[in-house]
Amino acid sequence: MIAMHVTPLIDPAHRERFAWLAAGDDGRPLGTAFLWLPAAGHTADVQITVHPAERRQGVGTRLLEALTGAAAEHGIRALLTEPVRPGEDGFCRARGFREVLALTYTRLALKDAEPVAEPVPGYRLAHWEGAVPAELADTFVQARSAMDDMPMGDTAYVTLAWDVTRLHAVAEAVAKRGETLCTTAAITPDGTMAGFTELVVPAEGAGDAQHYGTGVLPAHRGRGLARWMKAAQISRVRANFPRLDGLLADTADSNTAMRRTNGSLGYVPTHRSLLYQRDLPA
Repeated sequence: MIAMHVTPLIDPAHRERFAWLAAGDDGRPLGTAFLWLPAAGHTADVQITVHPAERRQGVGTRLLEALTGAAAEHGIRALLTEPVRPGEDGFCRARGFREVLALTYTRLALKDAEPVAEPVPGYRLAHWEGAVPAELADTFVQARSAMDDMPMGDTAYVTLAWDVTRLHAVAEAVAKRGETLCTTAAITPDGTMAGFTELVVPAEGAGDAQHYGTGVLPAHRGRGLARWMKAAQISRVRANFPRLDGLLADTADSNTAMRRTNGSLGYVPTHRSLLYQRDLPA
């Protein structure tokens, strides 16, 4: 153990995010920790980073203690993290985290993309950027439940309650970052939404865009809607954002249907990752 102090940091622009800085007595930075409170449920995302030269000296443990205390004060019952640096998985296991979900990350190179998908009879596609159009807002709220049963392994996943206000808040948050939220939806003849897929384009309109989610309501599954929506969205973003290089997606290994859909459209695996969860006392 080395002499250190841990200082909580405040970012007024992100009140749902808590941060801590660990520093030595001489003022040198040792590591950081972040805690993101969920909009709903009792599972919070966390990230701890320690400078390579300062590892194995108790820095990560002190940071974990700080964020765990804050999480408990806010009613959090589980911490979720995704190790990305060598050795972080060992740190997680040694401090009570367990593997709960395996993820595969994929990328579609747009210059090579040739998405082809036959339209699904009985449906039409709708596209928009930013906030959902007023005439589709209520049915989009209902369609959000299509994500409720997505495979999430052993994570303490809690489904979110959606309303029109929440839909607009998400679109506004993306817009404030300077990014563009692109949505494609499948609509039935009576005007209700059967499914949707979302993509966020970087502020500069270049580089790689990130998929946010794709869902089809149970009554409409097995007809190829997910593939049709994603293929149409790929073609649309290629035309509207010609500087984009690729599209990124991360999918649970247990979500075989979506992995199969992405693979058929040309998405190529880039790497795999594991999510770890630590349960907190009730």
